[in-house]
Amino acid sequence: MSAMMKQTATRSAIAKFVFAFAMMTASATAISADKVTTVPVKFAKGASSATIKGDFAGYDSVQYTLAAKAGQSMTVKVAGSTNANFNVFAPGATPGQAQALGQGGVGSDWSGALPATGTYTVQVYQMRASARRGEKVAYTITVGIR
Repeated sequence: MSAMMKQTATRSAIAKFVFAFAMMTASATAISADKVTTVPVKFAKGASSATIKGDFAGYDSVQYTLAAKAGQSMTVKVAGSTNANFNVFAPGATPGQAQALGQGGVGSDWSGALPATGTYTVQVYQMRASARRGEKVAYTITVGIR
């Protein structure tokens, strides 16, 4: 076999390997996609807060959305599973791509002045160690705007 044929055979084998690896990676990513549930928060007439029960498991998360105005104050409290954590994102900030405005968890509430008018997102999730084990997180979240 000539050197040219060996080089072509090697390139072909490498190309097949790279293609197979890319396909396996794409399949694994598609299979393990995290479920993100978005829930609009509605306050009862005359109320300034809402309490919602929920649950999720593993790497899934729930994103609560609510409108607020610049200068108002938001308070977020979560109870239930000690694995329940939350991040608060300002309008235009996407969870996983932007820095959170605030954060907390069970026993660690968050309150803060809101910097902009628009739709805020409160993301409820669990840390990687418990998510990897597929643990289920049952929680109650209270979000208030004043």
